[in-house]
Amino acid sequence: MITRRAFSAGTVAAPAVLGLNGRAEAQSSIDIAIIGAGAAGLMAGHRAREKGFKARIFEARSRVGGRIFTDDSLGAGYEAGAFYIHFAERNPWREVAEAQKVPLVDDNTLWGGFNVFREGKPIPPEERSRRRGAFGQLSAAVEQQGGGGDFSFEEAARRLAPDLVEAAQSLTLLSLGEDPDKVSIRDYQQLDSGDDLVVPSGYGHLAERYAQGLDIRLNTPVTAIDARADALRITTAAGDVLARAVIVTVPVGVLQREAIRFAPALPPATLGAINGLGMGALTKVALKFDGNRFGQSPWTQFFDQGGAADKGRPDDLVNFEFWPFDRNIVVAMFGGNYARALAAKGERAAVETILARLAAIIGPDVRKAFGGGRLAGWSADPFAAGSYSIARPGEAAARAALEAPVHGRIYFAGEANAGSASMTAGGASLAGRRAVDEIIRGFAAGGRKGI
Repeated sequence: MITRRAFSAGTVAAPAVLGLNGRAEAQSSIDIAIIGAGAAGLMAGHRAREKGFKARIFEARSRVGGRIFTDDSLGAGYEAGAFYIHFAERNPWREVAEAQKVPLVDDNTLWGGFNVFREGKPIPPEERSRRRGAFGQLSAAVEQQGGGGDFSFEEAARRLAPDLVEAAQSLTLLSLGEDPDKVSIRDYQQLDSGDDLVVPSGYGHLAERYAQGLDIRLNTPVTAIDARADALRITTAAGDVLARAVIVTVPVGVLQREAIRFAPALPPATLGAINGLGMGALTKVALKFDGNRFGQSPWTQFFDQGGAADKGRPDDLVNFEFWPFDRNIVVAMFGGNYARALAAKGERAAVETILARLAAIIGPDVRKAFGGGRLAGWSADPFAAGSYSIARPGEAAARAALEAPVHGRIYFAGEANAGSASMTAGGASLAGRRAVDEIIRGFAAGGRKGI
């Protein structure tokens, strides 16, 4: 089960070393081309190198990490993307952190209480108690759904516990970044649970260090993959590259926009799998404050249902988390169409909207102490198109279908097709490793190592 925070990334320490090398790359040959330097791409790059194969990672951004990103621009860092090392018992990022001697903290220790508001006003204690209990009841109701059909989370709540629809809305918005009518309950039931760890020094910084030593070309978007000849032809901003196999790790939202052209076209089964998934819009706004903590302790959470709610449905629900790791920052999280609309307006408008909502709760001291804000609006990011993948109702089989290689040489790997670990950076990493292992088995069957 995905908990209350989400995903992340990191900037690379030496862009001059890993950066764009111009047209000199034209017609060079490698074993494995990896598209994207996020969690899956980085893990795939290391796996290929461990096995003795020449791999190169092509990244459209000017940094590594993708949706793992620690933003330090306010002076105190916050996780703009992934926050948790989920199911830490088998998550590769725990191995990476331990190898680098990076301290990790159990999320269960990060608790400062909570309160619930409606349009800036505290809700009555009895309603607060009812809402708190509703989440446990909803989880039990979902489990009772058992072997029924694959319908939406909202429909499941209506069928099993009609009085828990509001809880379903809150859960999917803040955990998945999506409205419950767009979320497959069967897919949700397949997700892993386990211990959640966090990285006080920055998940993104961990990814940044892990990227060092890999062959990564930044600022180098891939626009086409041609599989009509013996060698795959990868078209990049720096020229064409030939490869024996390719791993595509870009988010499904980017694939749906056809940012990468495939020749021949992807088969119907692959296209169906891609289109069976949507992209959630879990969004964050970080607000920095100086000299005033408004009487709140670190990790305290405020949940605010604003004025756009319809008949008690918190479609503009915002979760404010105070002073993470004792830093002078409040991180606001929200999802669904409310998040998409705010992200589309841009950073300035989004920061002002969220600041105004916090001021309605706390009062004018909020604006007096305000020192700046940042928006992490993944739905408006052309290289992400959303926070992470959501299986649409009736499409719970899409993730497994996306694991099948295309033409025996094109592999898709990421948080979208990581089985029970999907929707996490750890799952993306496992998918990246799996793709490399499958490619190597194919190489062995073919009896050749180089092009």
